[in-house]
Amino acid sequence: MKFLNVEIPVKNLPELDQGFVPLGLFFKYHQMAATKPLCIAVERSGGQIGTWECKVCGTPEMAEADAYYVDRMVKFLLWSWGGFKVYICGDDALARQIQKAYTATGTRAFDKDFMENVYEREFQVISLPYESRPTAFQKSESVGRHTNGARIGFDAGGSDRKVSAVIDGETIYSEEVVWYPKVNPNPDYHYLGILAACATAAAKIMEKGRKVDGIGVSSAGVYIDNKCMVASLFLKVNKSDFEKKVKNIYTRVAEDLSRMLGYEIPVVVANDGDVSALAGAMGLGENGIMGIAMGTSEAVGYVDGEGNICGWLNELAFAPVDGQPGAMEDEWSGDIGCGVKYFSQDGVNKLAPRAGIELDETEPPAKRLKVVQELMAADDERAAAVYRSIGVYLGHTMGLYAQFYDIHHVQMMGRVMSGKGGDIILAEAARVMDEEYPDVAFRPEAPDEMTRRVGQSSAAASLPEVK
Repeated sequence: MKFLNVEIPVKNLPELDQGFVPLGLFFKYHQMAATKPLCIAVERSGGQIGTWECKVCGTPEMAEADAYYVDRMVKFLLWSWGGFKVYICGDDALARQIQKAYTATGTRAFDKDFMENVYEREFQVISLPYESRPTAFQKSESVGRHTNGARIGFDAGGSDRKVSAVIDGETIYSEEVVWYPKVNPNPDYHYLGILAACATAAAKIMEKGRKVDGIGVSSAGVYIDNKCMVASLFLKVNKSDFEKKVKNIYTRVAEDLSRMLGYEIPVVVANDGDVSALAGAMGLGENGIMGIAMGTSEAVGYVDGEGNICGWLNELAFAPVDGQPGAMEDEWSGDIGCGVKYFSQDGVNKLAPRAGIELDETEPPAKRLKVVQELMAADDERAAAVYRSIGVYLGHTMGLYAQFYDIHHVQMMGRVMSGKGGDIILAEAARVMDEEYPDVAFRPEAPDEMTRRVGQSSAAASLPEVK
């Protein structure tokens, strides 16, 4: 395969997406031809700075490849680390291209606005000489893994909400309820659903003669001090209602449940990807864990080698994985080739028609996914082709993620990973990694079926520290 004058040897392509260009392999083989030093640095809150040392070719015939490499690398680092300031160190022309892209009318306007909303700072792109590149500074923190007391764990997904009641580390009750948060503009719909779930779990705890000691929440989006800064779950809620009723939605639920029960209940809210990684770390008793939940979106979290959360954004749903010009567009960000269209129910729904499976486009994505899952349960070869293709996507993308994260285990969770389809995804991903990424030591794995689907809510229960 030749892409932007870079020869990329690819042995495995998805049978339902032959145009797929594995971004990790493009990065690798572009770098093998490049000689001019470049540093990309990303600054986020607390003066933390991540730096990425790389090279560009710096020749006219490779100018398009260089520009594409830097554009995709900046995008990946932003959605991996998070930040409000990008430094391009070593090439003014490439820096100007990135500066133009990250403006209100540029190709990365969505990314600029998103980061400004998260960090409440103006987004900047700065050009520096390579010799003046910033020094990296990162910090991490311990979170969760508390099992004492009686706890509620709530996991807010885009197609269902899950809640668990956990007493002294043992899950005594779990439930899943289908809901449609991404299409509902009324924030009271979300609030009442969350309150109902927590009240149900509280009742189960009280049946055991205990009081509720804490609430832990796993939720898609970006959360700072338990406040929702940005989240696709509330996509249809207008800005005014978001500020009044969504930003503090989980603390409001905790306060109202506290009033109902007559005592104060602490709450801790974390990104669902980080809770996914935490669930994997707790289950394995190890660190260096990436958790990936494939449901309404792709939720990713990471627990480092010390068992800590790095404070990274880890919103890899919006990080690129595919270089093909005809890749599917994400309707929210407006970009193409990003993880959400490969590792979520959207990925299944995208591939199913290519396999000859007719889906009712008027039905919600979760119901269309269920049609494919039912076909897979009956060993339908068309459904198997969908899951094999996702497995090839995943194998290549694990090779990409391994370039940025020190990973010992990858735990796969979420509705898409349920049943026979999930087993096919894992087998295909492992085969692709064996053939194309033999130097990457880990292979994606999955816990048992129940943990795949409700494990995050149980892990979320461990977030509050109860004394």
